[in-house]
Amino acid sequence: MDVFLGTILPFGFPFAPSGWMQANGQTLPLNQYQALYALLGVTYGGNGSTTFMLPNLCGRLPMHQGQGVNLTNRVIGQVIGTENTNVLVANLPPHAPVITATATSALTTTTTVNLASVPSTATTTPSNDNAYIGASAAAGPSSAAIFSTALGANPVALKGVDSTIGGTVNVTATAQPIGSGTPLGIVNPVLVLNFCVALQGLFPSRN
Repeated sequence: MDVFLGTILPFGFPFAPSGWMQANGQTLPLNQYQALYALLGVTYGGNGSTTFMLPNLCGRLPMHQGQGVNLTNRVIGQVIGTENTNVLVANLPPHAPVITATATSALTTTTTVNLASVPSTATTTPSNDNAYIGASAAAGPSSAAIFSTALGANPVALKGVDSTIGGTVNVTATAQPIGSGTPLGIVNPVLVLNFCVALQGLFPSRN
């Protein structure tokens, strides 16, 4: 089969035929493959004075050089791509993380009831604002039963009642972690073949 020098072809068998070499990125001596070097140069590597390298297609798909419509420009010999990638925060869609909040409090309530008592007489007039309650006369008999510890059926409002609430409330919020950071595989379905480079053949002329 007559081919151009430097041709790359896929083969169904796993070895390189005579006059070919697998496209594994091998380093070749320039003085032994001068014609092939004249075509490839150091596009795929090498120092250009004593060595040059073949294309390395191991685990890679070939892509034509140039720029497609709405695509990035690609130059011959360029190596791009990866099998896995990490999804960064900037790549994630907006979402609301799960937050667990725990509130602890140490509150105290102090209630002060101010009730004034004055001696009562037959002519004592009850206060208009109920600011005090009556007590027995100073020289009279024992104090009257004017209160009970049991709740009455008809409670009344008392003036002069102050309640003070003090203390602190602590709220601790914990955001639950989302994801594990496992790299995302982006390899397309492929069929692996044996790509080889022609070391012998016709030297191509430019069109």
